[in-house]
Amino acid sequence: MSTEEYRPLLEPDGDAQKEQQYFNNVCNRNLYLATFAAVLGPLSFGFVLGYSSPAIPELEANSNPYLKLDTTQASWFGSLVTIGAAVGGIIGGWIVDKIGRKPSLMICAFPYVSGFMMIIAAQNVWMLYGGRVLTGLASGVTSLVVPVYISETAHPKVRGLLGSSVQLMVVTGIMGAYVGGMVLPWYWLAVVSSLPPTIMVALMCFMPETPRYLLSVNKCAEALQVLAWLRGPEVDSEWECRQIEASCDEQDTKFSLSELKNPAIYKPVLIGIFLMLFQQLSGINAVMFYAETIFEQANFENSSEGTVIVGGVQVVFTAVAALIMDKAGRKLLLAISGFALGCGPIPWLVMSEIFPVRARGLASGACVIANWLTAFLVTKEFQDLVENITQYGTFWLFSSFCFMNLLFTIFFVPETKGKTLEQIEAHFKATA
Repeated sequence: MSTEEYRPLLEPDGDAQKEQQYFNNVCNRNLYLATFAAVLGPLSFGFVLGYSSPAIPELEANSNPYLKLDTTQASWFGSLVTIGAAVGGIIGGWIVDKIGRKPSLMICAFPYVSGFMMIIAAQNVWMLYGGRVLTGLASGVTSLVVPVYISETAHPKVRGLLGSSVQLMVVTGIMGAYVGGMVLPWYWLAVVSSLPPTIMVALMCFMPETPRYLLSVNKCAEALQVLAWLRGPEVDSEWECRQIEASCDEQDTKFSLSELKNPAIYKPVLIGIFLMLFQQLSGINAVMFYAETIFEQANFENSSEGTVIVGGVQVVFTAVAALIMDKAGRKLLLAISGFALGCGPIPWLVMSEIFPVRARGLASGACVIANWLTAFLVTKEFQDLVENITQYGTFWLFSSFCFMNLLFTIFFVPETKGKTLEQIEAHFKATA
């Protein structure tokens, strides 16, 4: 369905020329500032994911018998973060609608920091496990809240760029953990890893709540002020506010589980869940969590340097994806690329775009839970898969899921490039 077909539903008092004039006059400086503060959460999340790769070999060789990990304990140390993240998805799906996007993100800093502090102060393996669960909990909430925050503050011209910055900061954090692991012992690496969430909570104190959330709780004056701050003084913020408000008025009832029978609800939810499942079944987190171990098993001369190279490649191509996302489109990149260009950033971006406002918390929570439970399954069973079907068989299995993801993308994933959130919602209503 074309943009022109959406407009009568969503722009009763405007036209294409007015919309173009509006976005031509937008100043993005404050929007970029708010996005930078928010994506320090995914940077923290990246440090959590990357931390296990350099830490596990050190802990396996630890002279302290109470902190020395065997193979089974190492697999739990790597994978427990995903269990915490799944629980974080449940919590995040609830609090993001109850208390708002900004407070939900700020709260994440506390389990991040306390989890790393528990690892630093660990006297036994169980404290190491506890720290991983806490940092995983924060990661689960962050992975849900930040894409929603960015999608609800950004306008369509830059939403792909800013949405892709979530995954860019995740892989930057992973590489940061890899690089830090080359020069720091595991306990000092935990100290460094606690810095990004500390800075995030400080900066988010000065950032606004999203205008869509404010309108959904009938704070119209505050929403207008936020839009004026985000878009700059040269635009008619009341025009955009009316478009969002019209959509919120249509959804002025609480979401009920019985509505999952409605195709306008269950279609985007299923698309989001399957994108998350395929992302993790590609095996990416097994590679990220155990990168150094994998290189050691492959007799790589310097396994630490190998992991940094992997992290660097991820950062470069995720940055490329961010730059071309709003021109190439989500669907094309997801279909033709490798992980950093498509499967990494796009599921999180699409998840933040396709859900109706009143179902966004619950639907995003379901996607995050699916993502992290699958991540736990893959990371926990990775070593067993290698032992039973060899490394070749394991990676052929992962590649078969990548092929299924290609087919799913071609036939079921809609293109959201250049469309407002209200237009995307209208698309699913029209196809219901």
